[in-house]
Amino acid sequence: MIGKKIAAAFNEQMNRELYSSYLYLSMAAYFHSAKLDGFAGWMRVQAKEEDLHAMKFFEHLRDRGARIALEQIDKPKGVWKSPLEAFRAAYEHERFITSKINGLYLLAERESDYAAKVFLDWFVKEQVEEEATASGVVNTLERIKGSGDGIVMLDRELGTREFHG
Repeated sequence: MIGKKIAAAFNEQMNRELYSSYLYLSMAAYFHSAKLDGFAGWMRVQAKEEDLHAMKFFEHLRDRGARIALEQIDKPKGVWKSPLEAFRAAYEHERFITSKINGLYLLAERESDYAAKVFLDWFVKEQVEEEATASGVVNTLERIKGSGDGIVMLDRELGTREFHG
């Protein structure tokens, strides 16, 4: 059985992961409207990954006999000034999620919930990858400096990303 504090915190994180999916889907819609289908495809894959993350929390709560509490998902922003602004927002969002995962890990340590710590190990590693990937795209966009040719090339590259769930 999972403790009440951990269960409540995991339910909150599940909601954050669902919001993350919604945010990235909103970014995909923005990129589609800008005729940047490769960028949009990248964000759609990201949204699917976030859905998967939410389901990991869902299943962990279920497996440990906790009540699963789905909350309202806030409406995400829908328009950005540029691809760079959107990816900066994605990177900052991933940093926020990392801080929340780290907080959950500390809570699991304080509560001596070893099952939660083992579960969270995957998320700690995942967040390193999430931040590095978003930061890499931000760095590339900063080097491109809005160059049309650079955006087209990056759009093609980002469009090759596939979901591996």
